[in-house]
Formats: sequence, C-alpha cells, structure tokens
Amino acid sequence: MNFIEQSNNSRRGHSRCEFSKKAAHAKLTIGKASATIQPPQPKTPDRMVPHLTTALTGPLLYLEQHILDNQAAIEHWFRGRWLRHNAPFYASVDLRNAGFKLAPVDTNLFPGGFNNLNPDFLPLCVQATMSAVEKICPVAQRFLLIPENHTRNTFYLSNVAALSAILRQAGMNVRIGSLLPEITAATRLDLPNGATLTLEPVKRVDDRLVLDDFEPCAILLNNDLSAGIPEILKNLEQFVIPPLHAGWATRRKSNHFAAYNRVAEDFAKLLHIDPWLINPFFAQCGHIDFQERQGEECVAAHVDDMLQDIAEKYREYGVEQDPFVIVKADAGTYGMGIMTVKDASEVKGLNRKQRNKMAVIKEGQPVSEVIVQEGVYTFENLNGAVAEPVVYMIDHFVVGGFYRVHTGRGQDENLNAPGMRFEPLAFQTACTLPDCSAAPDTAPNRFYAYGVVARLALLAAALELEDTEAAD
Repeated sequence: MNFIEQSNNSRRGHSRCEFSKKAAHAKLTIGKASATIQPPQPKTPDRMVPHLTTALTGPLLYLEQHILDNQAAIEHWFRGRWLRHNAPFYASVDLRNAGFKLAPVDTNLFPGGFNNLNPDFLPLCVQATMSAVEKICPVAQRFLLIPENHTRNTFYLSNVAALSAILRQAGMNVRIGSLLPEITAATRLDLPNGATLTLEPVKRVDDRLVLDDFEPCAILLNNDLSAGIPEILKNLEQFVIPPLHAGWATRRKSNHFAAYNRVAEDFAKLLHIDPWLINPFFAQCGHIDFQERQGEECVAAHVDDMLQDIAEKYREYGVEQDPFVIVKADAGTYGMGIMTVKDASEVKGLNRKQRNKMAVIKEGQPVSEVIVQEGVYTFENLNGAVAEPVVYMIDHFVVGGFYRVHTGRGQDENLNAPGMRFEPLAFQTACTLPDCSAAPDTAPNRFYAYGVVARLALLAAALELEDTEAAD
C-alpha cells in the first residue's frame, strides 16, 4: 500500500477543506531527477510568490492537502498542547521538502535572521512578542539583549538591530550589552543599511546584570552559548530568556529529536498518516574523536542501519532516489561539523582534511558526540539554486520565514554553509491562514503546511526544555 492509498483510507468525510478528488487519487511518482504529482489545473490564477517559482511548480503533495483538509482538528490539537506546555520565547526551524516528505532537520532556539523576514509582517512579530513577554515576565519594561560576539559580522548585527526594533515596538526599553572583554565603553557599529548599533559593556552587581544608568528587568539572550555558560550569567535574579539550559553548552540535538519523535507520533495518529512522512530517522554516538579515529565504528554502524531503514521506506513509497544520511555534531550550529554520507565506508575513510572539518564546531569547541540523521532531499530551487525554507516563530506563533539558498550545494547537502544567501518568503497571508478554495501548492497553503511542521518542532523544543530543566 502506498502513501496515497493509506491516506485515502484514513481520510475524514467532514474535512474543512475539500479539494479535487483527482488530486486525492493522483499517482505518486518519484524519479531520479525530480519528484512530481500531476495536479488538476486550478480554476483561478495562482498567487505568485516573487522570485520563488518552486511555490508553484514544486510537487503537489498529498500530505499538504491532508493537512489542509484537517485544519480545524490540527489547530484544536495545537491549542490543547500549548495549554500544557510553554513555548520557547523564539525559535527558527529548518525544513526540507522532498516532495514525498516534509520534515524539520534543525531547530534553533537563538535565531539569528530576523533581518531576513518580510517587513510587512512586523505586526505579527510585535504581537507575538507581547504575548511571550506577558507569559514569562509581565511586569518587565527594560530588556537587556545580549548577542553573539560577532562584532565584524554585519549581517548578524543587522539581525540584532531587527530584533531590538521588534522589542521596542512591543513596548520594551531595550539596550544591547556585550560580553566581549574589549568592549569597555559604549561602542557604535555601522550596519549595511546605513543604520548604527550601539554595544555596551555588561556589568554584574551582586546577582543582577546592569549597564551604566540601566538596570534591566530581564535578559534576552541571542547568544547560543556554544563556548559554555559564562560565570556572569549564572544564578541571576533576573529572568534569563531563553533559559541557560537552552544553549549549546548543555543542549543536544539528539534530545530534541527524541522529543520530536513523541510529537510526530502523536500528530500522525491525529491525521492517520505514517509519522515517517514528517519525521527523519536519527541515532546518536558519543565518545567521538575524529582526529584519533575514535568512535568511527559506532558512527559507521548507525549509518549502515539507517541507510537500510531509509531504503525500506523508499521501496514502500516508490521513491527511486538513493538514500543518504547526515552526520553532524550533536551540539552547535553555523553549519560546522557536518557531512553527507551514502555508504558506511565513507565514515571510516575520512582523510585528514575531512577529520579536521568534523573535529571542531563554533568557538573551536571539540566534537565528542554526533547525531546520525536521515538525509531529506530538497526539491525546491530558486533560479536553479537549491533552497530550503526556514520558519521563524515567537511564542507559539509563526511570524515569517525565508528561503536559504546555496548555488554551490546539491539537493542532498547541508545549505547552512559559507556561500549561502537568503531570500525572504513573501507571504501574502499569514501562514496560519490557508486558502481552502485554492490548490494545496499555492503560496498560502504551502506556507501553512510549513507552519504546521515548524510548530511541531517548536512543541518538541518545549518538551525538550522541560525534560532538560527537570534533569538539571
């Protein structure tokens, strides 16, 4: 039984959004070069997504249609979960759309691309920020924003400026503090758009962080703590958002995807779908030292087992692509410590350059644990360059997103790497507002599906933080 047959058997008669029965019985054909389903032609012109032809020419996913058909049940399900779990203050989720599968591959709890969001949706960001602040520290008026130590990365600093602007529009008094020892006085930095950003040295007085003539109510971190938790941030009286255990000093991707397994299983039961369609396989290996070749056997064994599991799923759904996995550091971001593998022997045959690449991540931290994750193809492209959507959320609301684009990478490679660029998603409606009268692959409907899967990852992050807080 293929996916279409499975889904048709479970389809509910009281669906809110009913689409053409032809689409429901379309034959899924996945070839070596592309993934296509022949959809019925829409009766009205599609809404265009500027510069993003994939929103119109990408594969018509029955999964997307199934999500749209069950919108009321999905939103009811999410409301119930958010009553029981606290959403992270903010997050971004990297998605991969393989035509036969739509799944998250990474969740960042310190998102650094607010400057890439569509400015038309600033009101969404502001309203979501108000909601988040009311839940965490409703009496807060003064926020101290602590960014990464990237004083030379003007693109990242533009993100800090955009984030601080959102906070100010939400009614906060915001100042930006730096943990860099060389910042000893207020320092003005120029931004690409001609604006400036002022960093100020952070001081600790007893159990509170302060700036000159500024005592904040809460500390907002946009620093993922890859290098560890600085002493100055420990045991503060003030609210620290996100909590310190959300940083990469303690956080692990394997914990996140273990939580996502639980969320995906629960959600799949609601929709009566195979959870694999929204969930990548993963495994974890510890005690790794790529320089000394320690732990290679563990990684190779998991790679071999996972490739077989993926191949079995590909046979089940008629997918003709070659399975692949991603081996990456279990902690950290910035696209470091990542490799694509299609055979277990590749793990054992790493040359010195490859071992050096895998041995360290951001801030020069050594890699001692890795996650082996099912590789998910991306069949989206922008002017011939492969692309993947990145969805941004504040509190439990989707507030925008963009496509990460890389001209030098393939459909089976990580795109978060040097040479990437961004293309804002031009949402014509919020991605919580699907158009039930249009086909599933029109812009608002595809973005709604992206928003649903991204919120599943956000819910997993909430569970993850609850679990790690209890462990601490």
